[in-house]
Amino acid sequence: MPFAFWCVFVAALLPYVAINFVTGRDNEAPRESEARLTGRDARAVGAHANAFEAFPFFAFAVVSEQIFRGPNLWVDLLAALFIALRIGHLAFYLAGKGTLRSLCFVLGFADVIAIFLIGAL
Repeated sequence: MPFAFWCVFVAALLPYVAINFVTGRDNEAPRESEARLTGRDARAVGAHANAFEAFPFFAFAVVSEQIFRGPNLWVDLLAALFIALRIGHLAFYLAGKGTLRSLCFVLGFADVIAIFLIGAL
C-alpha cells in the first residue's frame, strides 16, 4: 500500500485523538454537554470537528492522485507533511495558540492543494 494511503488512515484517526482530550463531557448527553464546555475542553471539541472537516479534502486529493498517477514520492512527502501539520494544529488548538493553529491549518490546506496540482500536472 502506498505510504500516502497510510497517511490517509492516520488522518482518519486524528478526530478521535482530539476528542479524547475532553474531560468534562457527559457521555449520556454529549451534544448538550459540549455546548457548555469552556477552555481546553471546548478547544478539544473544536479540534475534533476541524479534523473531521479537513479529512475529506485530504483523502480525496491523495486517492485521486494515486488513481490517476500512481505512487509518487512528492505526494508521499506532502501527505506526511499534512499529518505533521494536523498534529501541530491539534497541539496548538489544545494549547490555545490561535495564530500557530491557524498557520498549521493554512499550510495544511496549501499542502492539499499541492497534492491536487501534482496530480493535475
